Amino acid sequence: MNYINPLGEEKISRLLLKFSVPAIVGMMVNALYNVVDRIFIGNSPELGTNGIAGITIGFPIMIIYLAIGVLFGVGGATNFSMNLGEKNYEGAENTLGNTLIMLISAGVLLMVSVKINLKAILPFFGASEEILPYSLEYMNIITMGAPFHIVSIGMNHFIRADGNPKLAMYTMFLGAGTNIILDPIFIYGLKMGMAGAALATIISQFFSFLWVVSYFIGKQSRNKLKLKYMKLKLSLVKRITALGLPGFLLQLASSLLNATLNKNLFVYGGDIAVSGMGVINSIQTLLIMPIIGLNQGVQPIISFNYGARKNDRVKEAVKLAIKIATIVVTSGFIITRLFPVQLISLFNRDPELISFGRSAIFAWFLCFPVVGFQIVSANFFQAIGRPKSSMFLTLTRQLILLIPAIIVFPKLWGLKGLLYAAPLADFLSFLLTAVFFYSGIKKL
Repeated sequence: MNYINPLGEEKISRLLLKFSVPAIVGMMVNALYNVVDRIFIGNSPELGTNGIAGITIGFPIMIIYLAIGVLFGVGGATNFSMNLGEKNYEGAENTLGNTLIMLISAGVLLMVSVKINLKAILPFFGASEEILPYSLEYMNIITMGAPFHIVSIGMNHFIRADGNPKLAMYTMFLGAGTNIILDPIFIYGLKMGMAGAALATIISQFFSFLWVVSYFIGKQSRNKLKLKYMKLKLSLVKRITALGLPGFLLQLASSLLNATLNKNLFVYGGDIAVSGMGVINSIQTLLIMPIIGLNQGVQPIISFNYGARKNDRVKEAVKLAIKIATIVVTSGFIITRLFPVQLISLFNRDPELISFGRSAIFAWFLCFPVVGFQIVSANFFQAIGRPKSSMFLTLTRQLILLIPAIIVFPKLWGLKGLLYAAPLADFLSFLLTAVFFYSGIKKL
């Protein structure tokens, strides 16, 4: 009896719903980690805008932790899945054990090196003398949780690859849920300020860490963590690293972008500009995360049908994903136009912050309606086995266009020039992606 894979037969819209909704929910929950911290800190009378700036300055370091989790997590889970497909269960468990050791080692190494150099790193990232104490207090504790954070991100990819996507989503619920509960207790109830927010975060990361590791020791997992497979093999380390490199480089580009942005915001707009952009980044994260989840859902649909030479289904899937992504970002664009003050007030009601945030939100999101197309179309090339094209198009906005614009524009037009760097990068990367995408679709 031949098994008919639903990816090749089921209605595209139904498939997209089935695959994307859990991923979108997971991504939104994951995004709440930093957003919730900023909301609770911003609304604390003792911390306010300085507290938001303190977190914003440390954000590039947190993205590096995420990048390491992606490097070994995605690379390891990809190799793990390939081994399972080949029915090489020993190879799969070997990959699982090696990846865990790589994640723990990288987490401890980063924790020690960042902890030693934190006082030098934060001013380099744009911390003023006034903001530095807030940032130091927060990041000193956050850095202690780096191993837990990195392992929980990395091993969660394996839970999904082990055939448990819902359980992988619950990992994110556990972490973000714990953080949301503990934040007000530590910040407001126990009056712990920045240290309270950081402590809430690393406790939630520790629970996620226990959850993912215990899954692979317990009865639920199909493949187990075994001591004999935790001895590092050089060939396996190289393969895992190579497979995870594209995702790692994208996160690294994001960290570099945030560090460059914070530095220039402080130079041209002071601490209030850093706080304001921290708020805008939180809003942008919440608006972009559904598109990232949509991408995760549509990728296997495109990849399977491309492999099966069902090009009409490939076109239908990518076009539907682009339509949905465009509706999402256009809705986000309208919300930023209609309710800018209300959005910023969620984080803090400081008149100076609201004044800056209102004009900044209008400039930064000016070309936001084209962002959905750019993200989904770049992902399309990844799904059809052209990762170099995908990576080039994804890096175009963050690295090739936006960072130079952030450096050059304020020299010509001050803070206003810096804020209009984003819509320019959005529009130019949209045009470039459109050319690539049209050519890619024609060649199908």
